[in-house]
Amino acid sequence: MTDNDVQPQDNTGANEESLRMVSATPIGNEPVSDEELRPHVLDGFIGQPRLKAQLQLFLDAARKRDVPPDHILLAGPPGLGKTTLAMIVANELGVPIRVTSGPAIQHAGDLASILSSLDAGEVLFIDEIHRLPRPAEELLYIAMEDFRVDVMVGKGPGATSIPLTLPRFTVIGATTREGMLPSPLRARFGFTAHLDFYPHEELEKLIERSSAVLGVALAEGASAQLARRSRGTPRIANRLLRRVRDWAVVHDLDVVGPDDVCEALALYQIDTEGLDRLDIAVLNAIVRNFNGGPVGLNNLAAMVGEESETVETVCEPYLVREGFLMRTPKGRVATAKAWEHLGLRPQDDVSKLF
Repeated sequence: MTDNDVQPQDNTGANEESLRMVSATPIGNEPVSDEELRPHVLDGFIGQPRLKAQLQLFLDAARKRDVPPDHILLAGPPGLGKTTLAMIVANELGVPIRVTSGPAIQHAGDLASILSSLDAGEVLFIDEIHRLPRPAEELLYIAMEDFRVDVMVGKGPGATSIPLTLPRFTVIGATTREGMLPSPLRARFGFTAHLDFYPHEELEKLIERSSAVLGVALAEGASAQLARRSRGTPRIANRLLRRVRDWAVVHDLDVVGPDDVCEALALYQIDTEGLDRLDIAVLNAIVRNFNGGPVGLNNLAAMVGEESETVETVCEPYLVREGFLMRTPKGRVATAKAWEHLGLRPQDDVSKLF
């Protein structure tokens, strides 16, 4: 289940992120919209059980009322299935879907052109909706609430605004940064769905489904090894599965076992916890060079040879979430779990470092 939730941002950290195997963003020309792996109905969507139940009720009610559903906001980290869910909603409703993204809309006129061409009941999916330019946001407010757009005719003092009535439609917005959405825009969504990282058990089910579609025979325990390295993210799980498939093809394997998964991903420097070269470099720098910390961000970045923004936005979120790293007022501190993962023992009690 892959999707094109988020494209690389225009900054150094995101560019580095887009080059990593364990990145949740697309790599190069990776087939993000992979129809062969994407489920088309809600029952086929693996994971997010509470969200699925909420969305099923929401869609069933709209169908029984025979009206397009309220606007939907899908929020959560990249790679969890926001675009897939948008496609499923349109498919469940039996209506077309128009796909665009915030960065692709440069002017309000671009959005007005799209809105004025929508048919009744159609779904408009706006990826990275938090990156819409302000004039387009203001246009979208009116379109979502009153189903009309104001078209400006003429220029200067003689310009007039002509309201154009739109058929009722449904906007599905996807964002990785819900806090960046202005309150007036958030208020116009009738249903907000928050996607969470996947537990290993759900990722195993997803990997088994994807392996059957891709024709990769996995022995018992192989999907568990892949799930452990996938950072709770379906997109990463499917990417790693493809690399394991490459390994199986090159080594003429009919069935891929757990050891094969470990060897294949070790080639890409991905360890049992899903940490890659950059993650390990950060932990090594804190533990070996700064005795576990605390260490400032700039010093840490200089030690690993990366930009500060790269370390802060690319490495730290996962390391903090998994308990390898702590952010303190004095700087970054490696936890006991980080020492253990590196095969070392803390020389000091990290609690004294706060």
